[in-house]
Amino acid sequence: MIYREISDNWTFQQVKGQHNGEATVPGTIHTDLLKNGAIDDPFYRVNEKDQQWIDKEDWVYQTNLFISTDEMARDNIYLVFEGLDTYADVYINDQLILEADNMFRTWEVDVKQFVSQGDNELRVYLHSPIKKGLALLEAANYAYPAINDQSENGGLGDKKVSIFTRKAGYHYGWDWGPRFVTSGLWRPVVLKSWNSHRIKDVFIQQPHVSASLAQLNALVEIEANKASKVELTVSDKSTGAVLAQKIVDVKHGLQSVSIPFEINKPKLWWSAGLGEPHLYNFEVIVKGGNNLSTKAVRTGLRSLKLVREKDAMGESFLFELNGVRVFAKGANYIPNDNFLPRVTVDDYKKVIADAVDANMNMLRVWGGGIYENDKFYELCDENGLLVWQDFMFACSMYPGNEAFLSKVKHEAIDNVKRLRNHPSIAVWCGNNEINAAWSHYSDGGWGWKEMYSSEQREEIQKAYLDLFHGILPEVVMSYTDGDDYWPSSPQAGFEPEKHAGYENTAGDMHYWGVWHGKHPFEDFDKYKARFMSEYGFQSFPDFETVKKYTIPEDYDIESEVMASHQRSGIGNLRIKEYMGWDYNVPADFEDFLYMSQVLQARGTKMAIEAHRRAMPYCMGTLYWQINDCWPVASWSSTDYYHKWKAMHYAVKRAYEPVIVSAFMNADKLEIKAVSDLLENKEAQLKLELIDFNGQALSDKLVDFNLLANTSSQIGQFDLNDLLKGADKAKSVLKMSVLTGKDVLASNLYYFVKPKEQNLPKATIETTFRNVDGTWHVDVKTNKLARDIYLNFPNKEVVFSDNYFDLLPGEKRTITLSGDTQFNETELQVMHLQQNQ
Repeated sequence: MIYREISDNWTFQQVKGQHNGEATVPGTIHTDLLKNGAIDDPFYRVNEKDQQWIDKEDWVYQTNLFISTDEMARDNIYLVFEGLDTYADVYINDQLILEADNMFRTWEVDVKQFVSQGDNELRVYLHSPIKKGLALLEAANYAYPAINDQSENGGLGDKKVSIFTRKAGYHYGWDWGPRFVTSGLWRPVVLKSWNSHRIKDVFIQQPHVSASLAQLNALVEIEANKASKVELTVSDKSTGAVLAQKIVDVKHGLQSVSIPFEINKPKLWWSAGLGEPHLYNFEVIVKGGNNLSTKAVRTGLRSLKLVREKDAMGESFLFELNGVRVFAKGANYIPNDNFLPRVTVDDYKKVIADAVDANMNMLRVWGGGIYENDKFYELCDENGLLVWQDFMFACSMYPGNEAFLSKVKHEAIDNVKRLRNHPSIAVWCGNNEINAAWSHYSDGGWGWKEMYSSEQREEIQKAYLDLFHGILPEVVMSYTDGDDYWPSSPQAGFEPEKHAGYENTAGDMHYWGVWHGKHPFEDFDKYKARFMSEYGFQSFPDFETVKKYTIPEDYDIESEVMASHQRSGIGNLRIKEYMGWDYNVPADFEDFLYMSQVLQARGTKMAIEAHRRAMPYCMGTLYWQINDCWPVASWSSTDYYHKWKAMHYAVKRAYEPVIVSAFMNADKLEIKAVSDLLENKEAQLKLELIDFNGQALSDKLVDFNLLANTSSQIGQFDLNDLLKGADKAKSVLKMSVLTGKDVLASNLYYFVKPKEQNLPKATIETTFRNVDGTWHVDVKTNKLARDIYLNFPNKEVVFSDNYFDLLPGEKRTITLSGDTQFNETELQVMHLQQNQ
C-alpha cells in the first residue's frame, strides 16, 4: 500500500469576503487567520469578543492533489479524511465526492474514478456550523436545553444550536471555556492506494486472559477486489514468533476473518502502581499472489471489568484488573486547547506525565470534548492509566430523529473500532450528567423538563433512551469483546430511572455540594459515594500565567479581562466567600491569586482523603479537572500551560500509595491509614505534637496492621489526651506510618482553621546547590511556615515540590528543572503568614 499525507500547499478563502491565505492542514480557520495576521491572539485579553464573526462565515480550503503514475496504476485509490470540522462538501476536479456532517467521524472515499495521473484540484467547502445549526433549530418542533452553549456571547441571543451538530460541545462555550466554534480539516488527510486486497482493521479480542494463559483471537477485516485464497499470519513483532497462520478464502468486498491463538504465561498489562503496563506488538500479514498487506497492533493483555455487586450497603462500583480490585485515583480530562490541531505530542506527553507524577491511575475523557487522538490513548497504555471514556454528549438533550440517530451510530462505530485495542479503556459511558439533569422519573433535575409539555417530554425521553440505552450500548456490545458500558455519569444504577443524588448507595456520584451548593469542605466526609467521578473547586492560575494574557491595568479580579477569563458566573464571588470561611482574604491581586490556589488545594486534599478513607465502600475518586483548554480561572489542577497549581502538588501527596489521615468524628480524632499495596504490613503510627515554634510537646507510638488494598482504622483519640493542655491554635499533630525505620506515609493535622491559627512570623532560608548539572534548593524555616510557594518571576522554572508546609528544624530539598538560567537572588518565596 502507498500511504501519504496530503498536508502541503493548502490555501483558504472566505466565500463572501476578502480573507484568504496559506492554510495549515490539519488546522482550523481561526488558527489560519491568526497565522496570516487577520486576527490577534484569540486568548489574549478580550479578543474573543471580536472574533465571533468567524463561525458565521463559509470557508473554502483547496490544494493540488498530485497522483503519481505508480498510484494511478493501483487498483484502488482512496482519500481518507480523519477529521472534518464539520459540515464539509468535498470536491475533486469539481466533482462532489463527499458531504460530511460529523466532526467525530473518519470519512473514506474511493476516488479512483475522479482522479487522473498528475495534478487534480481538491477543494473542501466548509459551511458555517452556526448557519447550519440555526436552520436545524428553525426546522425543529422545539428548542433543547444546552446550558453551557454561550449563544449570547456568539450574538445569537437564546438560540442554542450546539446540540444539532455532531461537534465538540465545548467549542460553543462552557463554564471554564471560551466560545470559538471552529471549522477546518482538523485531523490528517491521507491518500491510500493498493492492489488486490488490504487489511482494513484488526481487533485483538481477549476472551480469556490470566497469568497462566491468554486465549486470544485476531479479528481481521479484509477488503478484496476479487475472490481468492490468501495466507493470514499473526506474529509477535518483538520476537518474530509466528503465533497463528492459516489459508483463507476471501470473497469480493469487505469481510471479517477470525484467527485464534494463545500465549502461555503472558506478561499482563497493569495500571500504574500495580505493575508493569506491558504491551505486545502484534503484526498481521495477509499474503495473496504478489500482494502483501500488513497491519501492526500494539495492545496489552489483561482482564478488566466493572464490578457492580449487591452488598450490605447497596451495590459496588469498582474496576477489577487481573483479579485485583483497584481504587481509581485520577481526574477528569478535557481537550488541551480550543484549537485542537495545535495540541502537540509534547502537550499529550506533558498532561499524561502530570497524571503519572501525581500518582494517578485513571483519567476520565469527558463527554463535551472529543474522542481523543490516538497518541493520548497510546500514552495511557504505556503509562498504565485506565481510561473512563465518555461518548461525546454532555449537559444537553438531543434530537431523536432518524438522521441524527444514524449519525451517532456511525460515529460510535468509528470510534469504538478505533479505540478498542487500547488496554487502558476501562468503561464506555453514554453521556455526562444528562440522566441527572433531565430526571425524567423524579421531581429532581435541573429544571429542564418543566419547560416542555407532557407529550414533548415523552418525545425527548424516547430520544434519550434510543441513544443511551439503545444505540450506544448495542455498538459497544457488537464491536468490543465485552467492554463495560455505563449509560450516564452520574447514575445510581444502570436502569434509566436510577437518577443520581447525594444519598445514593450504588453507581457513581458527581458531588457539587461543595462549590455549587456552598457546602463546607468538611462535607466531603459527609457525602460518601461508591465511586466519586466528579467534584472540585476553582482557583485562578498563578500570576506568571495571568501575565501572559493581561496587562497591568487588568490586575483586578473584577476587571473586564479577568472576568472574561472566568466563565463560571458565580466563580469570583464563590472563591472569595469560601476563602473568607477558612482564611483572611487579601486585598492585593497577586496575593489573592496565590490564596485561591492554597484554598483549592486545601479543599481537594480534604476530598481525596475522605474518599480514600471510605475504601472499600468508595472505590474511586476523579476530581474535576486536570487541565485547561485556555488560560482561565477554573477547577483545573494544572493550567493551560501545564503549570502545576498548588492543587496538583496536594493531589500528588494525597494519591501516594500509602497515606495517613485524621478527621474529627464526634468528639474524637479518628486516624486511618489507607494502602494501595497488595500485601499486609505490620506498622506503627507515630504521633508527634509540636508547637509552631518547633518545640516537641508529646509523642505516642501505636502498633497496627496496615491492611492491603483498603483503609485501616488505627484508632480514635481523645483531643484532651492528645493536646495535654497545648493551645490548639499554636499546635500541629505530625502523623507518620513506619515499618521499621522506613516512613511509608506522613501528614500534618491542624486543630483549627488556618485563619484561627496563631501563626508566628517565619524566616525562610534557601540554599542553592548544583549537583552534576542539576540545581537543587534546600528550604529551612525557624518557625512553622505554611503553604510555601517558590517562584522565579518571568521564568519557566519547574519545582519538584511546592506549596508545602515546613516544620522548624526540617529541611526540604527541591529539584529545579526547565529554565535554570536564573539568579538565586530572584527567587520569590510566598507563604501563608504573609497573608494572614
